[in-house]
Amino acid sequence: MSGLVKPHGAANLKPLLLAGKEREQELARAKTLPQIPISSRETGDLIMLGIGGFTPLDGFMSQADWQGVCDGMKTAAGLFWPIPITLSTDKATGDKIRIGKDVALISRETDEVMATMMVTEKYTIDKEHECAMVFKTTDKQHPGVQMVMEQGEVNLAGPVKVLSEGDFPTRFKDVYMTPAQTRALFEKKGWSTVAAFQTRNPMHRSHEYLVKIAVEICHGVMVHSLLGKLKAGDIPAEVRRDAISVLIDKYFVKDTVVQSGYPLDMRYAGPREALLHALFRQNYGCSHLIVGRDHAGVGEYYGPFDAQHIFDEIPADALETKPLKIDWTFHCSKCDGMASMKTCPHEAADRLMLSGSKLRKSLSEGEEVSPHFSRPEVLDILRKYYAGLADEDRVEIKLTGHSAK
Repeated sequence: MSGLVKPHGAANLKPLLLAGKEREQELARAKTLPQIPISSRETGDLIMLGIGGFTPLDGFMSQADWQGVCDGMKTAAGLFWPIPITLSTDKATGDKIRIGKDVALISRETDEVMATMMVTEKYTIDKEHECAMVFKTTDKQHPGVQMVMEQGEVNLAGPVKVLSEGDFPTRFKDVYMTPAQTRALFEKKGWSTVAAFQTRNPMHRSHEYLVKIAVEICHGVMVHSLLGKLKAGDIPAEVRRDAISVLIDKYFVKDTVVQSGYPLDMRYAGPREALLHALFRQNYGCSHLIVGRDHAGVGEYYGPFDAQHIFDEIPADALETKPLKIDWTFHCSKCDGMASMKTCPHEAADRLMLSGSKLRKSLSEGEEVSPHFSRPEVLDILRKYYAGLADEDRVEIKLTGHSAK
């Protein structure tokens, strides 16, 4: 019997991805159905439904689910869930769709048939209310708020049959894994306690330190990198993958850390997204989630440790995956090494504070980067990336650099 944490709200994973003949038949049927174009964010959510990352959901949420998740982080059935998983379309398209009928969901970016869905409900939402509850702001400069406000006027609810994982299995074949695959890997390694490290950045020395703390506590760590869309100025997943790979190879004990990736777009929802990160890491088999400074944050919208505090505000049994709360980390010249606020007694002037936004800004401007900030092998990969950027891309990085994992 597996020693790993159970999937969220279920005894077993609940993947909705069809395969083999069943998939072929559904694909053929999808071509006869009304087509609903879906966004990149919705496509990522759909793939997570397909691979079991969003177990135990069976599709996109109803109005009652949306309301319950926004206001109390629970679906209508009482399942803990911190962020609405919804699908939208424009009013004209929505008016043509009949309740109880099936539609085909088509990627707006690739025109690929991603799924079929039986529409059980059509409804409208107060977008500002969702933003206020989930993002704690209605400021349209916030990338997550912008994402919600640009959604269609009508939400569609219903169960889905997922037909594709997009290009993630081929484009990221060396790191992309489903929850079933990560669970099998952990069991093969004999790990029952596994910490997930969430990142949308290459790992600098502070990230490395966080993961090494977790290695001391758990059997292993999964560095779990977001492979979907980011905001302008962030480093692409392919570059990040290579930088993380060389760091693991050179600076961690063999078989203590694995790198993997998942197909979501970043929402930048701060505390609520930290809860979602813990929830789906439970489905991936992780017993812990590393939560450091400004987890899933952006700009100055959240306090540096709001994402830690929110875990104290939810019911104790809401999630099996628990946070590993780690204080602000940095390199201290007097300690002569990495430290945190809890371990370093020295002054601010002795501390080199590290962040992804600082690193991106320094590299984009061709500045020297301290070896206490990032490992030389990682810097080599990042410098090659920045050297290949056009001037307008460098300006974009300078204008949009925000700190977040």
